[in-house]
Amino acid sequence: MIISLAGAVVLDDIGREEARRRAVEELVRPEYQQESLIDRIFRSVREFLDGLLDNAPGGVSGGVFALVIVLLILAALIVLIAWQAKRATRSRRAAVDGLYGARERTADEHRAEAERLAGESRWAEAIRERLRAIARDLEHRAIVAPQPGRTADELADAAGRELPEFAARLAAAARLFDDVTYGEAPGTTEGYQAMSGLDHDLRAARPAAITPATAGSR
Repeated sequence: MIISLAGAVVLDDIGREEARRRAVEELVRPEYQQESLIDRIFRSVREFLDGLLDNAPGGVSGGVFALVIVLLILAALIVLIAWQAKRATRSRRAAVDGLYGARERTADEHRAEAERLAGESRWAEAIRERLRAIARDLEHRAIVAPQPGRTADELADAAGRELPEFAARLAAAARLFDDVTYGEAPGTTEGYQAMSGLDHDLRAARPAAITPATAGSR
């Protein structure tokens, strides 16, 4: 059985060529030529639902079956919209809080919190706290000047100028912080260990301008 696009003519007794000819004639009608993109989409959805109804089990009411399909589609759209809104809200909150978050802490407090989170395998949060410890420590030692609202990239740039031998590792740490904070990338043990190692090495570092060799030459 072949049904025309108008959905009204049942072609049981005509040949394939005749059916093709009638389909072409249907498509070149003026109302189809003037159909907007939105109308085409709605027509496609309607035809899809009509096809589902045609194939519905005999014991299931066509209207009920169509309603279930529509509700499932709406539920999926609501879940998608809610997920996108939650993600956008979380990113905006992180951007407002900046590098340090909403709470003021010392470098040692950030380190202790990072270790606690790492002990719970909450790697993304532990990575964030460890970079905050690095930033606070660098500010406390006057290697970088305190700057409200500083981002991880800005910290890496400022500290990299003062400690050029750490510039590449600082830039990588900033990327990792951004990935787990804004990109929602999962933190890893390796990522946290790299951040902890950088923190450890930076604590023994001194800017080139105040190294003993430089100071002795003055």
